[in-house]
Amino acid sequence: MKKIIALAEHRQGELRDITWEILSKGRQLAEGMGAEVEVALLGKGVKKLAEALKPKANRVLLVEDDRLEAFNSETYQKVLTQLITERKPSLTLIGHTAMGMDIAPALAVQLKMPIATDCIGVDVVGESFALTRQLYGGKVNAAVSFLKSGPYIITLRTGGFPVVEKDLPGEIVSIPSPLTDEGLVKRFLQYVEAAVGEVDITQANVLVSVGRGIKEAENIPLVKELADMLGGALSCSRPVVDKKWLPKDRQVGTSGKTVKPKVYIAIGISGAFQHVAGMKGAGTVIAINKDPKAPIFSVANYGIVADLFKFVPVLKEKVKELKKS
Repeated sequence: MKKIIALAEHRQGELRDITWEILSKGRQLAEGMGAEVEVALLGKGVKKLAEALKPKANRVLLVEDDRLEAFNSETYQKVLTQLITERKPSLTLIGHTAMGMDIAPALAVQLKMPIATDCIGVDVVGESFALTRQLYGGKVNAAVSFLKSGPYIITLRTGGFPVVEKDLPGEIVSIPSPLTDEGLVKRFLQYVEAAVGEVDITQANVLVSVGRGIKEAENIPLVKELADMLGGALSCSRPVVDKKWLPKDRQVGTSGKTVKPKVYIAIGISGAFQHVAGMKGAGTVIAINKDPKAPIFSVANYGIVADLFKFVPVLKEKVKELKKS
């Protein structure tokens, strides 16, 4: 039977969000091509993670080894090369993350497989796949396909695919590690955590985002108060960061963070493609802008054409009334 292998990504004992995203897409593709989904889990002492993954795949391919405790592209590549060679999947899915970008191209070269990176769309077409990639910083969506026959490797953009819950009768298959110390030239030293900001906007269920339309830094508290009232977090578009009105960790977009809140309220944001690319995974998008032709309205579920300085105070009062009632 045809197989799809998805690579599980984890860090310091926790599965990363991209793992659930690529597994969800893998299940969808498997249905279209009559295949099974297997997830490769490499690590040390990760059986708890294997149990969490088991209901989401037909099979968890568990490879445990002390040398796999932390990600190392060299050790991962050796293990994945053997797994893919032996199991012969039609498709291998990897997240387009720092980890994925480190390993996927080298893996494709070693296995002499066609690879497509940073895909925002994947569909089954006959014996191959129709892919969507963004070019020129997101200005153009390109429909692409493979020139050669499979098997293939595809990396998926983080935050680009919704997680659709569906359970499968999964099982855990322990596979002996092929690793030896012979020939290894890389070794893991330590994690160096990036500086943590005041708020992690990628985890917020509600984001109130402000753009150039706020005019001055002194006006940002107007929007911050609304975010607080809604139990959300304050984020922004790039011009606000460029002017140093808010820190970089609040920026949404291709040069900032990709977010997937349940509700995203864009206030005074025109909707440049770089910003839209970072928030397109939001459940409900509400846009407030005085320009009726602003691009943000093309991706909004609800749009309000109004001066934010007149509309936001009214909205805050309505929120207060609703909270009281």
